[in-house]
Amino acid sequence: MKPPPRICALAILLCSLVFMPLASAQTVDLSAHVRVTKARGASRSSRQSSADVVVWLTPKENPPPPRAQQNYTLAQKDKQFIPHILVVRTGSSVDFPNLDPFYHNVFSLFNGKRFDLGLYEAHTHRAVLFDRDGVSYIFCNIHPDMGAVVISLSTPYFGISTRDGEVKIPGVPAGSYRLNIWAENVAVDRLNALSREVDVSPSNTDLGIFDLQASGDIMTHHQNKFGESYTPAPKDSY
Repeated sequence: MKPPPRICALAILLCSLVFMPLASAQTVDLSAHVRVTKARGASRSSRQSSADVVVWLTPKENPPPPRAQQNYTLAQKDKQFIPHILVVRTGSSVDFPNLDPFYHNVFSLFNGKRFDLGLYEAHTHRAVLFDRDGVSYIFCNIHPDMGAVVISLSTPYFGISTRDGEVKIPGVPAGSYRLNIWAENVAVDRLNALSREVDVSPSNTDLGIFDLQASGDIMTHHQNKFGESYTPAPKDSY
């Protein structure tokens, strides 16, 4: 005996409701490639590398829900920041432990998170809440050769290039996104020109090749937190 048409229609509706979330939750793994070369006329000291270029996708609709606050670490060791590039979710806290046997003074006065942690001694630490999207260039007011970058993003869909320029962004739901790219020594207007809209689907997983030219070195040519040149330190000084 065949079931009544009304029961058949109800069964079809229930099946569609059960399997609809599975279809909408479909994700794909994306790839891209970056090539960084030195711009003509750039100084010999300018750093050139295809590593540590950040590519991210921001959903045009249905933004991902905010995550619980996460904690990251950007250590100071041997007069270096470790790691040099750190990507965090907006709303996360970054700890700045001083693992050196001398003082540091960590600050950032650029367009991302602006802060000044002041002078603090060896084996102590201070933290900063990165509560807005942006790129923060981090320096030490005592040691001019120290530099790092913290990039805070409201999207979890990002990838960081390897030495050979390969970028992987896993688990991206199908849909429309705004693509952005950042590289340390590439002019901002050039990076902005590469921003575009992309449609992610199982048949469209390659974001393409990005050719970038490094034209300067902000880590070498920067001033202290007072907007002045660094005072040369004595040879026997930390």
